[in-house]
Amino acid sequence: MVLNYIWLFFFLIAFVIGMVKMVFFGDFEVFPAMVNSTFEMAKTGFEISLGLTGVLTLWSGIMKIGEKGGIVNIISRLIGPFFNKLFPELGKSHPAYGPIMMNFAANMLGLDNAATPMGLQAMSEMHKTNPNKDSASNAQIMFLVLNASGLTIIPISIMVYRAQLGAADPSDVFIPILIATFFSTLTGLIAVSVYQRINLWDRTIIAYLSGMLLLVSGLIYWTNNLPQEKIALYSKVVSNVILFSIIIAFLLLGLRKRINVYETFIDGAKEGFTIAVKIIPYLVAILVGIGVFRASGAMEYLISGIKWSFETVGINSDFVGALPTAIMKPLSGSGARGMMIDAMKTFGADSFVGRLSCIVQGAADTTFFILAVYFGSVGIKKTRHALACALLADFAGLIAAILIAYLFFH
Repeated sequence: MVLNYIWLFFFLIAFVIGMVKMVFFGDFEVFPAMVNSTFEMAKTGFEISLGLTGVLTLWSGIMKIGEKGGIVNIISRLIGPFFNKLFPELGKSHPAYGPIMMNFAANMLGLDNAATPMGLQAMSEMHKTNPNKDSASNAQIMFLVLNASGLTIIPISIMVYRAQLGAADPSDVFIPILIATFFSTLTGLIAVSVYQRINLWDRTIIAYLSGMLLLVSGLIYWTNNLPQEKIALYSKVVSNVILFSIIIAFLLLGLRKRINVYETFIDGAKEGFTIAVKIIPYLVAILVGIGVFRASGAMEYLISGIKWSFETVGINSDFVGALPTAIMKPLSGSGARGMMIDAMKTFGADSFVGRLSCIVQGAADTTFFILAVYFGSVGIKKTRHALACALLADFAGLIAAILIAYLFFH
């Protein structure tokens, strides 16, 4: 229901602005641009889904091998106490725990292509035990919000873009991104816990969160002592070694259990292909709405209004140049990436706006994209408090990104 109103909002605002521009300013190109954007974004949505099909098929097959090989039991022993507190309705050995953990790990390592199929697999497993198939369960909402908050430890792609655009030190945004995304994730966790009445002061939760904080602090210390030019290289190598090691570990687990690894892979891959096909209409719908909103000029007017508001009350508005990235980030990952690159090209990769755009890009994930794809893959129509909590996490990440950018680079 929430996505219904948001989708209609994109079209209605675009139509109103288009009519104003055409009638009062003689801009007769606005409606052709908006119509063209519907075709372009529909094509983009299909291409994204098509590109995802192969990856989703692969990882669904790998996850099926891991599931039958006993990875769920292993993960349950390692993080079971923590997950049992965050996902109480799943029980102690739910099959969703495997892909949930893999999804979180892939996101932290900046491996987006691997994270999405694992997330879809996790959502599918949770939906099997969801008593109300039209409505998101508490566990699905917790997972989606934590996923959308985008906890990233190694933002390799952002550093690569900075290097390509001539940044003197492409990795200088590494620590600011880490801090901003940590605040985003923590806010999302707190928000969902309040809605679902999860006791965050539980000793188990405090212990695990403290351990994560120590891990993040240790990573910051380690990277601080590395030569700056080596951080991106080490991050890329370590991330992919870990990912390939996971594949090998799953295959070995399957062999140890004496299952037919190849046939098990095929069975899981078929499920992944089915999921990839199901998300096409949901993805096309949300991307077309976003495209029309942008083509109408609504985004440009929104940014100008925000800048004027801050300047009127005497607040420094240097950060406003990065807001297109912030506004696009919950809507479209590729759109936000384009805005980030445009900011670096316009203002310079080492400018305040250029760096802030990078921090904003890494602070959270594409909330509406994830909401449409993940919930759409299992046919959920009632999102309950998922969107509100996810957007709150996005907002916290944005505020943290702005404050940290002023602290580090202004």
